[in-house]
This record gives sequence, C-alpha cells and structure tokens, in this order.
Amino acid sequence: MNKIWLSSPHLSGHEQKYVQEAFATNWVAPLGPNVDGLEQDLCRYVGISHAAALSSGTAALHLALVMLGVGQGDVVICQSFTFAASANPIVYQGAIPVFVDSEWDTWNMCPQALEMAIKSELAKGKKVKAVIAVHLYGMPAKIEEISELCARYEIPLIEDAAEALGATWKGQKLGSFGKLNVLSFNGNKIITTSGGGALLSDDEMLIQKARFLATQARDNAPHYQHSQVGYNYRMSNICAGIGRGQMEVIDERVGQRRANFELYQRALGDIEGIDFQPELEGSYANRWLSCIRVDATKTNGVTREQIRLALSVNDIEARPLWKPMHLQPVFEDAPYYGENVAERLFEEGLCLPSGSNLTPNDLQRVVDVMRQVLK
Repeated sequence: MNKIWLSSPHLSGHEQKYVQEAFATNWVAPLGPNVDGLEQDLCRYVGISHAAALSSGTAALHLALVMLGVGQGDVVICQSFTFAASANPIVYQGAIPVFVDSEWDTWNMCPQALEMAIKSELAKGKKVKAVIAVHLYGMPAKIEEISELCARYEIPLIEDAAEALGATWKGQKLGSFGKLNVLSFNGNKIITTSGGGALLSDDEMLIQKARFLATQARDNAPHYQHSQVGYNYRMSNICAGIGRGQMEVIDERVGQRRANFELYQRALGDIEGIDFQPELEGSYANRWLSCIRVDATKTNGVTREQIRLALSVNDIEARPLWKPMHLQPVFEDAPYYGENVAERLFEEGLCLPSGSNLTPNDLQRVVDVMRQVLK
C-alpha cells in the first residue's frame, strides 16, 4: 500500500506552461513576469489592492512587523494555538510576544482573552503595537470581533491567513481583513509555490516599502547603495510560475478539501467522543486540514495518540494539533492570557490526512483504521 500523507503537493498540470515560459525567456533570476502575474492573481482572487510575493509566509509576517514599526521591547499579541512561524518574527524584531487563548467555537483567537491581554498590557503602561490573528486549518476566526477590538484600541491587525487561502467570512475572502495580511505557499498548503508566501494590503505605500526591503533595500542609484538594512525575501520567477498554475485551480482545491472533511464527518460522526472543528454560520472554511478532538472519557479510553499510532502503523500520516506557543520551551517566559482551551485542543486534537489528491480508497483506509481502533 502507498503511504498516505497528511497534505502533499497537488500539481494542476498548468504550472509547466508558466515555468517553461520563464526558461524560454531566460527569466530564471529572481523577479520577472510570473512574480508580477502572481501578485495580480492574488489581488483579484482575495479582493485586495496590493500584494508582494515573497520567499515564505514567515518572511511576510516579519515584513508586516517591520512595516508597523515594531521594535525592541514592543508588545505584540499573538494567539497561542498556532504554528511557531506566527510568533517567531516577533522575536526577530526584539519585541515581546504576548499569547492569548483560543475559543471553542472556531479554535482560533478568543476575543475575550484578547481584550483581557490588551487591558492588562495597557495597565502596565505598554501600548500594544500589533495583533496577529490566525485562521487555523483554514477556519475563519471571529474576525469581526477581533477587528472591532483592534479598531477600538487603535492597534493594527495582522491577519495570518497562511492556512486559509480560499476561505471566507460572510462572503469576504480571508486575507483581506487586516491592515497587513499574510499567505503561505509552503509545500503542504492548499496551493504551493514549492516554498513561498505573500504580504497583502490595501495600503499601496506599505507594499511598496515591503518590496523595497525584501530586495535588500537597494537605493535608486547606478551603484549598489543601501540606506537601510534589507532582506533577501523576494519570490523567484520560477516559483511564482508554479503559483500561477496553482491559482488556476484554487477553488477546485478548496472543494476537494471540503469534500474530504464531509466524508470524514459522515463516516466518523456517529462515534461518541469524536468531535470535528466547528464552522460558524457565515464561515466558509477551506478545510486545509480536517481536524478532530478525541474525548477519551467517551471512547472507552481510546486517546488521540492511540489513533495516531494506529494510523502510523498502517503507513498513514496524521499529526497532533499545534502545541500552544505558551507551552513551548522557547517562549516559557512570555505572558499568556486565557484558560486552558488551547491546551485541551493540543492534548485531544488530531489532524487527519487532507490532501486534495487523496483517492476515495485512501480516505476509506483512514476511516477503516480509525473505526477499528475505536471499536
């Protein structure tokens, strides 16, 4: 039997025409027509004015913080239940990460915990420089409530939609709600550029400056002159060509991932103690990953980890949900606001194979193993 991966790249067949064109015209160096084209494709699709194609989603987050003037000793609030890439750029800038808990309705940033953190930091005399809200596993966060809080306290919102391209909240694409918005095209994402990301905004000046800094901050001079420290963060024209071919099938990929989730829900939804990541009314998740919680008190003692190991023995990749940032050794001294929602999600949660290239037989293999261990 072939190995079933959690989320492997799924090429469309359209990528090669853009990559071949780059080779034919010798646009193999960084930047070029595919980079421009991908940026335009993203703007049209997400419904935003400006985009910068970059080397990774982490680079996009880092530049977002730079654009907002985040520096040494500043406070940046980030949800704890996320991948480390959401938090690491805060430390790059010498700033202080402050983590907040999730809520049960979406598993994303809890607005109540967010306000608690803002008020507490203000009471310490610290102005929060930015809030990073993440749409985990392609599920829209309570973005209206979070945006309203940020507006009330005059804090810029960075929307981390790295996992959420194609998802919407009340018909509006995720990646368009923040002052600055981040996407990722890593190899395991819903579409890929091999490795890459993007920074999006309706503020043209911010994106222009991000592009400048991302290309080593080279001044407009006939020689190499630099008045600011820059970064080597721009996407290559070859990778952007892959992305252009992927963008042609983004809606199809979202549909396939949602179909995976619906199959799992039908096949496993009758098992007591198995709960799926919920989707609020008004949300349209891209279901990048199909995720469940396993309540061992209702499954005759069968745990998340027992299910994961049973899948692994059958050559099926599944992973625990993200370990919260406030539990990570590297962030053990960071402030945290909330209760234990993120901790419970980590202890009980499992990501099931979710690739858009999975076959019906692949999905049935996953279901069969799970039902066997839960029997």
